[in-house]
Amino acid sequence: MSPAALVHDWYLANARDLPWRRPGTTPWGVMVSEFMLQQTPVARVEPVWLRWMAEWPTPSALAAASRAEVLRAWGKLGYPRRALRLHAAAEAIATQHGDVVPSDIDALEALPGVGSYTARAVAAFGYGRRCPVVDTNVRRVVARAVHGAGDAGPARVKADLADVDALLPPDDATAAVVSIGLMEIGAVVCTARAPRCGICPLHAECAWVANGSPAYAGPRKPVQTYAGTDRQVRGRLLDVLRAAEAPVERAALDAVWDDAGQRDRCLLTLLDDGLAEQTDDGLFTLPA
Repeated sequence: MSPAALVHDWYLANARDLPWRRPGTTPWGVMVSEFMLQQTPVARVEPVWLRWMAEWPTPSALAAASRAEVLRAWGKLGYPRRALRLHAAAEAIATQHGDVVPSDIDALEALPGVGSYTARAVAAFGYGRRCPVVDTNVRRVVARAVHGAGDAGPARVKADLADVDALLPPDDATAAVVSIGLMEIGAVVCTARAPRCGICPLHAECAWVANGSPAYAGPRKPVQTYAGTDRQVRGRLLDVLRAAEAPVERAALDAVWDDAGQRDRCLLTLLDDGLAEQTDDGLFTLPA
């Protein structure tokens, strides 16, 4: 059996039951999930996605909401600029594509906030198209199973896409399952720190296992911290604005962080990013 067939059959039997994978999920639902899942664990995304899709089941429904409503609904998912980008993408889909998420990769990439990965994920998982979808998990699986390395190292966009494309079967439907299957294996089996090689469908085909599972010795991405960072300060400032029913005075924001210089810098970046606004009388609020 080919590696693609092994991945395909394993996924159909072992895939996690995630709401955006269930029958009836629209390409819009897939797009929303992909925006939310960027750098955010599945467990945090699932309840927010369910509420979001109940409130805004179509791009036009989201486009009709205010940015303040969108930021409140985004809640604690983090990286809130994603919410504004998704709102802008919804406006473009509603006005330029008849409220239907496009299936063409170039048209998807032309939408606000949609890069190469998200466009390919929507095409594959939303429309069942054959196209390589490459994230960190997929790169790890390919590095081990195909190249015999402990991890993938720095991204090589063209080479990574070519590696995955070579693994995909020719027909759209099967290839789309293999694409998400590779991602699922990387997420729950072929993990970075504790791979579960004994249950991996590619175990017998894996070049890394055949090489004796050598440790990865190449460059690693720096571990991101959170405590004390501008991200934490921005999050606390946004928490105040999300919780407020009306614009707040500067003192309410000053109370959340002691370092005045860092706090002021973070407030300015929120204003610059369109995540907050200052009223004519000097109060602060979420954007309209």
